[in-house]
Amino acid sequence: MLKFDIKHCDGLARVGVIHTPHGDIETPAFVGAATRATVKALTMQEMNDLGSQAILANTYHLILRPGTDLIKEAGGLAEFCGWHKPTFTDSGGFQIFSLPNVKITEDGVKFKSHIDGANFEITPESSMQAQWAIGADIHMAFDHLAKSESYEDMKEAMERTHRWLDRCITEHRKLSKSATSTGDGPGGGPLLSASEVGEEKVRQDPSRDSAGPVEQYLYAVVQGGTFNDLRAESAKYCASKNPDGFGIGGVFTAKGMDEMLKTVNSILPENKPRHLLGMGQEPIDLFVGAEYGCDTFDCVGPTRMARNGSLYTLDGRVNIKNAKYTRDFTPLMPDCDCECCKNYTRAYLHHLFKTDEITAKVLASIHNEHFIVHVVDQIRKSLKDSSFQSYKESFLNRYYHK
Repeated sequence: MLKFDIKHCDGLARVGVIHTPHGDIETPAFVGAATRATVKALTMQEMNDLGSQAILANTYHLILRPGTDLIKEAGGLAEFCGWHKPTFTDSGGFQIFSLPNVKITEDGVKFKSHIDGANFEITPESSMQAQWAIGADIHMAFDHLAKSESYEDMKEAMERTHRWLDRCITEHRKLSKSATSTGDGPGGGPLLSASEVGEEKVRQDPSRDSAGPVEQYLYAVVQGGTFNDLRAESAKYCASKNPDGFGIGGVFTAKGMDEMLKTVNSILPENKPRHLLGMGQEPIDLFVGAEYGCDTFDCVGPTRMARNGSLYTLDGRVNIKNAKYTRDFTPLMPDCDCECCKNYTRAYLHHLFKTDEITAKVLASIHNEHFIVHVVDQIRKSLKDSSFQSYKESFLNRYYHK
């Protein structure tokens, strides 16, 4: 089992350490969203320098390009992208179910690539095979995203997610046993089923060996949308399966998140880590998530906003493209020690964005990612010294101008 040491608790909130084959993660922590084995506009060295402890890649995107066989051949995700700290993969279910014309069956999902229209099918088993080939330290089970926010659709998606979890666990254990017995990875079949989807278009794994560490870990995904009775049911079911940890999925806004997380994290076992999937664009998400028992977070929002010129400051976000910054020769955030704020002014950033220079996206992404990583670092520190509530109130009042 994945080792998780809890160092301090304050209600549901806790400070801990997740021990992975690629090193430790001090929690709570923000995990960089390296969707295609890269955090957009940033190098892995820049991610390391700004203080990131871990990255999360997207299995759906990596299956399409460059293919999991190539990543395996390169030595796994960490070797492929040059990141030698802890790694996660999500299953890509959110992206797959967001595609048009997805065909969902009990066996899995069939869809067309958004890149070239090629036909693909992913099942819980092939998702596990793909994630083992990618070789991240921590995987997310393949889950079903509801087609609407109605109770009926949420319940149907949750129940299928549970059935698929059983299959993910069976396949994960088989692959883990094979990896342990051979010392160099599991046996297996094609990463994607070729049945009925155009065999020539389906990438397969010819050597059938895992690339990453022999020890890889599986998180179950709790679903149920905004319905606390479904969330409670899902948390109980996932906990009963004794996975290595838990992802909490299907959360899109902070509205009602506190009650949902209280429900879920009061049920999930305390001694296992919990990852809040896709949340962290708004600082309030991080405070609520940490306060109610989440240990890690990921989100593409900080760098996506950065590329559009929307930058975090302690007094809220600013649009650096606005004309008022043309002659503003102050740092974006005077007390920030990121490369952007230490070396450049708002006027310079404004100029870079107005002239559409690539450097604009790089510097803005460094700042935004640094800002969010260090907000969570400060949350962790405040939990350790019992100043969380005062830090939360002070930060949020200033940031949202209350």
